Amino acid sequence: MKEEALQVLKERRSIRKFKPGQITQEELDAVLEAGTYAPTAGGKQTPIIVAAQDPETVAKLDEMNAAVINGGKGGASLHPYYGAPTILLVLEPEDAMVPDLDSASVACNLVNAAYAVGLGSCWIHRAKDMFASDEGKELLEKWGLPKTLKGVCSVALGYADEPLPTPFPRKVGYIVKV
Repeated sequence: MKEEALQVLKERRSIRKFKPGQITQEELDAVLEAGTYAPTAGGKQTPIIVAAQDPETVAKLDEMNAAVINGGKGGASLHPYYGAPTILLVLEPEDAMVPDLDSASVACNLVNAAYAVGLGSCWIHRAKDMFASDEGKELLEKWGLPKTLKGVCSVALGYADEPLPTPFPRKVGYIVKV
Protein backbone atom coordinates (compact mmCIF):
# COMPACT_ATOMS: atom_id res chain seq x y z
CA MET A 1 0.00 0.00 0.00
CA LYS A 2 1.23 3.50 -0.83
CA GLU A 3 0.90 5.12 2.59
CA GLU A 4 2.28 8.46 1.38
CA ALA A 5 -0.42 8.77 -1.27
CA LEU A 6 -3.14 7.98 1.25
CA GLN A 7 -1.73 10.59 3.65
CA VAL A 8 -1.82 13.24 0.91
CA LEU A 9 -5.46 12.41 0.21
CA LYS A 10 -6.37 12.64 3.90
CA GLU A 11 -4.36 15.74 4.80
CA ARG A 12 -4.81 18.06 1.80
CA ARG A 13 -7.04 21.05 2.51
CA SER A 14 -8.08 24.13 0.57
CA ILE A 15 -5.95 27.19 1.25
CA ARG A 16 -7.48 30.64 1.03
CA LYS A 17 -4.49 32.83 1.82
CA PHE A 18 -1.29 32.72 -0.18
CA LYS A 19 2.16 34.25 0.14
CA PRO A 20 2.99 36.61 -2.72
CA GLY A 21 6.11 34.73 -3.94
CA GLN A 22 5.87 32.69 -7.13
CA ILE A 23 6.23 28.91 -7.00
CA THR A 24 9.22 27.23 -8.65
CA GLN A 25 9.16 25.86 -12.18
CA GLU A 26 9.92 22.41 -10.77
CA GLU A 27 6.88 22.54 -8.47
CA LEU A 28 4.64 23.79 -11.26
CA ASP A 29 5.82 21.10 -13.66
CA ALA A 30 5.23 18.35 -11.08
CA VAL A 31 1.67 19.54 -10.43
CA LEU A 32 0.89 19.91 -14.13
CA GLU A 33 2.27 16.47 -14.93
CA ALA A 34 0.08 14.93 -12.23
CA GLY A 35 -2.92 16.62 -13.82
CA THR A 36 -2.19 14.91 -17.12
CA TYR A 37 -2.38 11.49 -15.46
CA ALA A 38 -5.98 11.94 -14.28
CA PRO A 39 -8.43 9.34 -15.55
CA THR A 40 -10.58 10.59 -18.43
CA ALA A 41 -13.50 9.07 -20.32
CA GLY A 42 -12.27 6.63 -22.92
CA GLY A 43 -8.70 7.66 -22.10
CA LYS A 44 -9.23 10.63 -24.46
CA GLN A 45 -7.34 13.13 -22.28
CA THR A 46 -9.62 15.93 -23.47
CA PRO A 47 -9.00 18.54 -20.74
CA ILE A 48 -6.56 21.36 -21.43
CA ILE A 49 -4.70 22.89 -18.51
CA VAL A 50 -3.60 26.51 -18.82
CA ALA A 51 -1.04 27.70 -16.26
CA ALA A 52 -1.15 31.46 -15.71
CA GLN A 53 1.71 33.02 -13.75
CA ASP A 54 2.16 36.42 -15.33
CA PRO A 55 0.93 38.91 -12.68
CA GLU A 56 -1.11 40.85 -15.25
CA THR A 57 -2.88 37.69 -16.46
CA VAL A 58 -3.47 36.45 -12.91
CA ALA A 59 -4.99 39.84 -12.00
CA LYS A 60 -7.19 39.72 -15.11
CA LEU A 61 -8.45 36.21 -14.23
CA ASP A 62 -9.11 37.32 -10.65
CA GLU A 63 -11.11 40.30 -11.94
CA MET A 64 -13.08 38.14 -14.40
CA ASN A 65 -13.93 35.60 -11.70
CA ALA A 66 -14.99 38.36 -9.31
CA ALA A 67 -17.23 39.85 -12.01
CA VAL A 68 -19.04 36.51 -12.31
CA ILE A 69 -19.67 36.56 -8.55
CA ASN A 70 -21.02 40.11 -8.81
CA GLY A 71 -23.31 39.32 -11.74
CA GLY A 72 -21.10 41.04 -14.30
CA LYS A 73 -20.84 44.29 -12.32
CA GLY A 74 -17.11 44.04 -11.79
CA GLY A 75 -15.39 42.96 -8.67
CA ALA A 76 -12.38 45.10 -7.82
CA SER A 77 -12.80 44.46 -4.09
CA LEU A 78 -13.23 40.67 -4.42
CA HIS A 79 -10.29 38.33 -4.88
CA PRO A 80 -11.67 34.84 -5.54
CA TYR A 81 -8.18 33.45 -6.17
CA TYR A 82 -7.10 34.58 -2.68
CA GLY A 83 -3.88 36.22 -3.85
CA ALA A 84 -2.43 33.04 -5.37
CA PRO A 85 0.44 33.79 -7.76
CA THR A 86 -0.45 30.90 -10.10
CA ILE A 87 -3.84 30.07 -11.56
CA LEU A 88 -4.45 26.74 -13.30
CA LEU A 89 -7.46 26.72 -15.61
CA VAL A 90 -9.06 23.45 -16.70
CA LEU A 91 -10.81 23.79 -20.05
CA GLU A 92 -12.61 21.32 -22.30
CA PRO A 93 -13.43 21.15 -26.01
CA GLU A 94 -17.13 21.43 -26.73
CA ASP A 95 -17.30 17.88 -28.10
CA ALA A 96 -15.79 16.18 -25.02
CA MET A 97 -17.69 13.07 -23.84
CA VAL A 98 -18.00 14.03 -20.15
CA PRO A 99 -16.19 17.34 -19.73
CA ASP A 100 -17.23 18.09 -16.16
CA LEU A 101 -16.15 14.69 -14.87
CA ASP A 102 -12.88 14.62 -16.80
CA SER A 103 -12.00 18.11 -15.65
CA ALA A 104 -12.95 17.32 -12.05
CA SER A 105 -10.60 14.35 -12.21
CA VAL A 106 -7.81 16.60 -13.48
CA ALA A 107 -8.50 19.21 -10.78
CA CYS A 108 -8.37 16.52 -8.07
CA ASN A 109 -4.97 15.42 -9.30
CA LEU A 110 -3.78 19.04 -9.43
CA VAL A 111 -4.76 19.88 -5.85
CA ASN A 112 -3.45 16.61 -4.43
CA ALA A 113 -0.14 16.95 -6.29
CA ALA A 114 0.14 20.54 -5.06
CA TYR A 115 -0.06 19.37 -1.47
CA ALA A 116 2.38 16.53 -2.17
CA VAL A 117 5.05 19.00 -3.36
CA GLY A 118 4.46 21.44 -0.49
CA LEU A 119 2.09 23.93 -2.10
CA GLY A 120 -1.28 25.23 -1.08
CA SER A 121 -4.22 25.14 -3.46
CA CYS A 122 -7.91 25.89 -3.73
CA TRP A 123 -10.35 24.58 -6.32
CA ILE A 124 -12.33 27.54 -7.69
CA HIS A 125 -15.48 27.52 -9.83
CA ARG A 126 -16.99 30.04 -12.26
CA ALA A 127 -14.61 29.20 -15.13
CA LYS A 128 -17.62 28.28 -17.26
CA ASP A 129 -18.98 31.82 -17.10
CA MET A 130 -15.53 33.38 -17.36
CA PHE A 131 -14.77 31.68 -20.66
CA ALA A 132 -18.27 32.00 -22.09
CA SER A 133 -17.76 35.78 -22.02
CA ASP A 134 -16.28 37.84 -24.85
CA GLU A 135 -13.37 38.64 -22.53
CA GLY A 136 -12.73 34.93 -21.94
CA LYS A 137 -12.89 34.15 -25.65
CA GLU A 138 -10.38 36.95 -26.31
CA LEU A 139 -7.98 35.39 -23.79
CA LEU A 140 -8.34 31.97 -25.43
CA GLU A 141 -7.57 33.50 -28.81
CA LYS A 142 -4.58 35.41 -27.36
CA TRP A 143 -3.24 32.11 -25.97
CA GLY A 144 -3.62 30.39 -29.35
CA LEU A 145 -6.48 28.18 -28.16
CA PRO A 146 -9.85 27.59 -29.82
CA LYS A 147 -12.49 30.11 -28.74
CA THR A 148 -14.91 27.19 -28.47
CA LEU A 149 -13.19 25.77 -25.37
CA LYS A 150 -15.40 25.65 -22.31
CA GLY A 151 -14.14 26.63 -18.88
CA VAL A 152 -14.85 24.01 -16.23
CA CYS A 153 -12.84 24.91 -13.13
CA SER A 154 -9.63 26.47 -11.92
CA VAL A 155 -7.10 25.99 -9.17
CA ALA A 156 -5.42 28.74 -7.15
CA LEU A 157 -1.85 27.65 -6.45
CA GLY A 158 0.96 29.01 -4.30
CA TYR A 159 2.65 28.86 -0.93
CA ALA A 160 0.17 28.79 1.93
CA ASP A 161 0.14 31.83 4.21
CA GLU A 162 -2.08 30.14 6.78
CA PRO A 163 -2.04 26.83 8.62
CA LEU A 164 -3.89 23.90 7.10
CA PRO A 165 -7.53 24.04 8.17
CA THR A 166 -8.67 21.31 10.54
CA PRO A 167 -10.67 18.70 8.65
CA PHE A 168 -14.32 18.20 9.49
CA PRO A 169 -15.10 14.80 10.98
CA ARG A 170 -16.23 12.33 8.33
CA LYS A 171 -20.01 12.16 8.28
CA VAL A 172 -21.96 9.15 9.46
CA GLY A 173 -23.36 7.16 6.55
CA TYR A 174 -20.70 8.34 4.09
CA ILE A 175 -19.96 4.70 3.26
CA VAL A 176 -22.53 1.98 2.78
CA LYS A 177 -21.25 -1.56 2.34
CA VAL A 178 -23.65 -4.00 0.73
